[in-house]
This record gives sequence, structure tokens and C-alpha cells, in this order.
Amino acid sequence: MDISAITDAFDSGTDTTLGWISDNGDWLFETLRAVLEGTYNGVLWLLQLAPFYVIAIVAALLAWRLINAFAGVLAGFALIFCAIMGLWAETMSTLALVITATILALLFGIPIGIVAGFVRAFDRFLEPILDLIQTLPPYIYLLPAIALLGYGPATALVATFIVAMPPAIRLTALGIRMTPREFVELGHATGLTPWQMFVKIRLPFAVPSVMAGINQSLMMAFGMVVIAGIVGSGGLGETIYSAVRTLDIATSINAAIAIVILTMVLDRLTQSAAHRAKGGAR
Repeated sequence: MDISAITDAFDSGTDTTLGWISDNGDWLFETLRAVLEGTYNGVLWLLQLAPFYVIAIVAALLAWRLINAFAGVLAGFALIFCAIMGLWAETMSTLALVITATILALLFGIPIGIVAGFVRAFDRFLEPILDLIQTLPPYIYLLPAIALLGYGPATALVATFIVAMPPAIRLTALGIRMTPREFVELGHATGLTPWQMFVKIRLPFAVPSVMAGINQSLMMAFGMVVIAGIVGSGGLGETIYSAVRTLDIATSINAAIAIVILTMVLDRLTQSAAHRAKGGAR
């Protein structure tokens, strides 16, 4: 058997299918591109409304409230350092990309996770799909998105959305299944309806796991930042990609530091929020 002939036929079929989808669904992808870029631009506009020191103060207050005063001071000065490096606009662009993609991932991932938590057959069906998504190299998702949406933030959002969704699905489903049996039996004994059972018993127990899923989705989204710079996503990812192409080592290091700062600040804030939610559930 000639394996190369099978491979060539598969590749040809893939290219033909992608071309057909692109030609016949052009209006759909143009609409999707406009919606995604409009949402991203809206989030970016909100982030750029306030001066950098206002954003830094808000982050410091959140860190002080969720962690402690030292963490608040550190978070505030860390974000100010991004502005000192001259990368504040790129930092906000990256934050807008991550926030938009994560919100989209949660809007789809949490409901799917809830269904998977209740329906074991659906969870078993999703498991290999989520494994495949998390196993494939992230840049793979950029290729079909480029063909259908072109270069720009929309393509970066789609790829980041795909990468960020699995943790939200997995941890939401886990949270739903973690409800202690005795509490479920208590709900049945008191005559709660399925909706009341979900809102009053299952959801409070699931909140800490859902919060952990939000944290992990954010981290996965940040992992796509540099890769998404290849498709003209803007922000720190594109700054690093451009610096690498021109061998501008200083700029690439500065942008990398800004990404680390942004990642660590959001990671600590969401982790602390998850711990508080866990404590509240108890």
C-alpha cells in the first residue's frame, strides 16, 4: 500500500474542504471577524480610558483586598514598571486580548462543563476531544483561523478561545460532581426542585472548582500571547515576535518581563479569589 498516496489524498481533501468553506461561508466569517474585533476593541477602549496609574492603583487595591498589603504594593509597582518600560499600550492590548478570549471561553466552557457534570456519557464523549485540544501544539489552531478570518486580533481570539476552554469545562464538570451525596439526599428529602437543587446545593459546592477553572483558562490564554503575535494580534506578543525577527534582544526581554508581570498579577488575584470562594463554600 502506498502510504504517500493516502497522505496526499487526505491533504488535498483538507485543502479543498477548507477552500469550499472559505468561499461559501465568507459572509459568516466576515461577520464573526467583525464581532470578535468589535468586542476586543471595546474591551481595549475601556482599559485605555484610565491612565496607567489608575489601573495600577485598582490592581493594588484588589491585591490588598484579596491577598495582603504587601501583595497590593507589589502588584501596583509591577504594573507601573510596565509603563516605565514604555510598554503600557502593548500591555493593555494583551490584557484586552486575554480578557476577551477568556470571557468567551467561559461563556461556552462553563455551561458545557455543567452539562458534562450531570451527564456522564457526555463527559466521556468530551474527554478525548479535550485531551486532543490540550495535546496539539497551540499554533496549530492559528492555521485554519488564518485561512478563514485572515490576520489580526480575530484569529488570535479564536485560537486563544480554543486553548482556554478545556480547563473551564473540566473543572466545572468536576465541581458539579463534587457535591457531597448527603447534601444531595438532603435536597431530595426537603422537596427541592432540580433548579433549586442546582442553585442552592450543587452550585455553591462547585464555585471553588469553577474559580480554579477561570484561573487556569487565564493562564492558558496567556500561553497563547506570544504565539498569537505571529498573526498580528497586537500587544506584547507581536512586540516579541517583531523583536525576534529584527534581533532586538532588549525589546524582547522588556516585553517578556511585562508578560510575566501581567500573568503573575492576574494569577495571584484569581487564585486568591478561588481560595476565598472555597472558604465561603465551607
